[in-house]
Amino acid sequence: MKNTCKTFLLLILIATLSSCNDLSKNVEEKLNDLNNKAEHLDSLVNSELDKVKSLDSIINVEGKKINKFDSLVNKSSSKIDSLVNEKLKSLNKNIN
Repeated sequence: MKNTCKTFLLLILIATLSSCNDLSKNVEEKLNDLNNKAEHLDSLVNSELDKVKSLDSIINVEGKKINKFDSLVNKSSSKIDSLVNEKLKSLNKNIN
C-alpha cells in the first residue's frame, strides 16, 4: 500500500510538473507575441513621428517664405502710400 501511494504521488507530481512546463511555454509564447506586436507598434509610431517632423520642417520653411513675402508687401505698400501722399500734397498745392 505504501508503495502504491508513493507511485500515485509520483505520478501526480510528474503530471503537475508537465502541466507547469506546458503553461510556462504558453506564457513564453504569449510574451514573445506581445513583444513582437510592441516592436511593430513602436516602428509605426516612429514612422509617423518622422512624417510629423518632415511636415513641421515644411511648415517652418513655408512660414519663413510667408514672412518674407509679408515684409515685401509691407515695404511696397509703404512706398505706394508715400508716392500717393506726395502726389496728393502736390495736387493740393496746385489747387490752392
